Amino acid sequence: MKRYWIYMAIFAATLALVIGGFLYFRTGSAPQYDLAVAKRGDILQEVSVTGSIKPNRSVDLAFEQGGRVSAIKVAIGDRARAGDILAVLYSNDISAQLSEAEAEVKVEQAKLDELLRGARPEELKLQEIKTNNSAISLGEAKKNLRDNLHDAYTKSDDAVRNRVDQFMSNPRSNNPQLNFSLADAQLENDIEWQRGVVESALNSWSISLDKLVAESDPEIYVNEAKQNLDKVKLLLDRTALAVNSLTASANFSQTKIDGWRSDVSTGRTNANTAINNVSTAEDKWRTAESAKAVADQELALLKAGATEEKLRAQRALFDRAEAAVRNIRVALGKTVLYSPIDGVVTERQVEVGEMVASNSAVFKIISESDFVLEANVPEVDIAKIKIGNAAVVTLDAYGSEELFNATVVKMDPGELVIDGVPTYKVTLNLVDSNGRAKPGMSANIDIITARKEQTTSIPYRALIIKNGDKIVRVLREGGVIEEVTVEIGLRGSDGSVEIIRGIKEGDSIVVFIK
Repeated sequence: MKRYWIYMAIFAATLALVIGGFLYFRTGSAPQYDLAVAKRGDILQEVSVTGSIKPNRSVDLAFEQGGRVSAIKVAIGDRARAGDILAVLYSNDISAQLSEAEAEVKVEQAKLDELLRGARPEELKLQEIKTNNSAISLGEAKKNLRDNLHDAYTKSDDAVRNRVDQFMSNPRSNNPQLNFSLADAQLENDIEWQRGVVESALNSWSISLDKLVAESDPEIYVNEAKQNLDKVKLLLDRTALAVNSLTASANFSQTKIDGWRSDVSTGRTNANTAINNVSTAEDKWRTAESAKAVADQELALLKAGATEEKLRAQRALFDRAEAAVRNIRVALGKTVLYSPIDGVVTERQVEVGEMVASNSAVFKIISESDFVLEANVPEVDIAKIKIGNAAVVTLDAYGSEELFNATVVKMDPGELVIDGVPTYKVTLNLVDSNGRAKPGMSANIDIITARKEQTTSIPYRALIIKNGDKIVRVLREGGVIEEVTVEIGLRGSDGSVEIIRGIKEGDSIVVFIK
């Protein structure tokens, strides 16, 4: 292997002598070289673009709701601090709504406090009186119902046993008979059968009423009375049909028949009265009983205090009232336009007394000293730039000797075609303008996209591409030119290129052979 390299070196030297001799004899003189020395130092890759200074913050301000302008606090050119009032809308109606809502909060708060405090002794005493009165009213209603139940029995007994039985034989037996015959045999049979039914009902009703006392549940007795009164009324209705169909004969005079008719009519009237009286007394009893239950419950609630559910409900009403106040205060706040930043007023589109629409820009403010640079970078260079890259800037207003520092802070993802060339907007922060930068100034920007420190470099034009390899020609001692394969790195903006492997610092590199 060692001999191989010796042979290769001899071959290269011989080839160089042959080429040199050929050139010498062809031109009549030794070849001339344009040489460069591989040197060590820093190499920079930069993207140079032009741009302009823009305010870092520029805001168009509008009222969130429409209205009439009542006051303007700034003019064009005035400086405004963040939070300063710029303009105000009339707000008397909203202020009135706020006062009303705040009063409602106090009302709901008072109700909540009352629930939390519980009933006062005076309230308890009053409710106890109401409860006692309801008990008295219930007792009177029950007594009235008992009286009407007894009266209903009395009227029924009189209507049947006194007024109907006078023209019947064996009325209280199992086989009562009318003392006259009817053309309607079915009606006659119905009356006689119904009379037996009523007799049984009157007997059991009498026994039941003997057990009715103040402590009894009226429900059972009311239902019993209604059923019995219906039976009595049915008997009386059919009996009325019978006597009304009678005519005077040898057996019964017209006077006799008229007496029966009058008695049956009176019995029917009394039965209907009894039915109405029982129904009315029942309604009064039920109403009194319901009132007594309500009064008892109200007294129990007063003694127990507010339930957790009621407290939660009242707290919800209080919270809703407070929310209404907050909403109105928000609406009131929308009648005042504040500056969101420190800056200078550059536009004003409104005067006092004018109506403005919601979300219609009326002021423009730009930041006073905080500026950025904006530049459009061609697509061939945009891939080299990254957020955080440093840049050196000159402003046309101050000449090329005045340098400013900047940093890339933003790269728009969307393209912008300028003169048919896709470009991308890049934003840089000025680091040290010290108040000298003004919006609209033109700038020349050199963005440092890569840097290698203390690395070996040569002119890029010294590279030769052979069979995909990168070759440099090194001038050795004795005028021998050696072609060396190299590995390159960063390409500098000054036309140099980093050599990572292949040559060393101080080598003479043939750039061009004349």
